[in-house]
Amino acid sequence: MTKVPVNQIIPISTVDGPGSRTSIFLQKCNIACGYCHNPETQNLCNSCGVCVPQCPEGALSIVNGVVEWDPEKCVNCNTCIRVCPRNASPKIRWMDAPAVMIEVEKNIPFIRGITVSGGECGLYPEFLQELFTLARARGLTCLCDSNGTVRFSQYPELMKVCDGVMLDVKAWSPSVFRALTRGDNAAVKENLMFLSSCGKLEEVRIVNVEGHVDAEAAIGGIAELLGPLTGSTRLLLISFRNNGVRGSFAALPSPTPERMQQLAGLAASVGFRNIIVK
Repeated sequence: MTKVPVNQIIPISTVDGPGSRTSIFLQKCNIACGYCHNPETQNLCNSCGVCVPQCPEGALSIVNGVVEWDPEKCVNCNTCIRVCPRNASPKIRWMDAPAVMIEVEKNIPFIRGITVSGGECGLYPEFLQELFTLARARGLTCLCDSNGTVRFSQYPELMKVCDGVMLDVKAWSPSVFRALTRGDNAAVKENLMFLSSCGKLEEVRIVNVEGHVDAEAAIGGIAELLGPLTGSTRLLLISFRNNGVRGSFAALPSPTPERMQQLAGLAASVGFRNIIVK
């Protein structure tokens, strides 16, 4: 069984897919969004030790050159996250699919399914396949919450046990995407076509950050790629909020409600019928 770094497991969530779900957040991402709301999940801890002497509860120590976290002492003050120089967290557990499933099973029958997020969950396809196989055997639906930069078409066995992918479209223009994330969005567009063609596109999301996200281009481009499937695709338009954001984006304002409704109107005009504004 594949072991992965688990940042946290939320027993009951109503915002990570349909119904009540257990959400599993994995550590490490392959892009670095300027507006990231959980930047501490971007990188793996490199055991530099900066956080250890600053932990007020003594929940961190260095053992054989590696930072170790004691969850029994931890009070989740997040001092370690605030002082980390590289957007990482020492508060992770290396877990395989059966270990995660033990945590998930505590929430049955109060949940409809599980959602695996990150970080970027697509970096761990073998783990996802193993976990989803176990979860489906318990009658649970299985979703990925992904930035779309990992090509899901390369993992047909995973797709057999994955009920759907909630796909973030950070930006449409490659240059805008690169400025926002330091990455490339060619795979995102390929995933839009692949996932929609096989009925696995659970939801498309756009976070609108004025001046940094080409939301109009993204709405139009997605509709053009999806073609006749546009009307049956759920589109979530999210207003940027600076909760948890670090760096220069933390000072940016949220778009106005009027602006978000304008984008919703544009989405309707190009064929979307299931539009949610948050």
